Amino acid sequence: MPEIQSYMRSLRRSHEARTRADRPSSFTLRGREWDLLDDVFAPIYSPSTGVALDFLGWSEPVEVPRSGSFLEVGCGTGVIAVTAALAGCDRVVATDINPQAAANARLNADRHGVAERFRAVQGDLFEAVPAEERFDLVFWSSNYVLAPSGYRYRSMHERAYVDTGYAAHRRFLDQATGWLTPDGAALLHFSSRGDLAELRRAAEETGRELRELHRVVVQEGQDEVDHMLLQVLAA
Repeated sequence: MPEIQSYMRSLRRSHEARTRADRPSSFTLRGREWDLLDDVFAPIYSPSTGVALDFLGWSEPVEVPRSGSFLEVGCGTGVIAVTAALAGCDRVVATDINPQAAANARLNADRHGVAERFRAVQGDLFEAVPAEERFDLVFWSSNYVLAPSGYRYRSMHERAYVDTGYAAHRRFLDQATGWLTPDGAALLHFSSRGDLAELRRAAEETGRELRELHRVVVQEGQDEVDHMLLQVLAA
């Protein structure tokens, strides 16, 4: 396994980001201030949130207003989902398995004045979303590092960094397209820290096709990391 894909390395990164003495209660990203609660993934220690904003075209300043409905899985602080509302989406749902993350997203929706069209819920992937809801865009900036299927998480924070046996990825691939409007799209932000070959095997096994829409190389410390925006399609 390449060192960049080591789940033990990612777990160390999680521990450091969670426990460092200078971890702030708020941070600035793309010209806006955001609240940061304990035990929630901190975008200041990883470029992935900024890359996701670039992929979606919602960098600061927002150049392309959006409309319609948006569902973000694994919302963390809510930066992406709140930015979707600021960019023009009229119905935004943010979900995260970590209850602190759902609370954090609500704080940031209040901070930026979009709470009336924003809802944050706590649940594993889609489990907290009402079955009748459909979305124009479903998006997950995933915990793309593969951990062994027998690994047991020691904290909610670790779930933002690694996925045991790609169980969450398999369920996302299997279920995401079922939450779409007729012209909707399901998008997955993945990277070379993850195992793309294993992800493609999971897609094939769940009857899905992965179409690469964008790719960018980002320098992360000593590592060059490929970030990919993938569309999930029925095969």
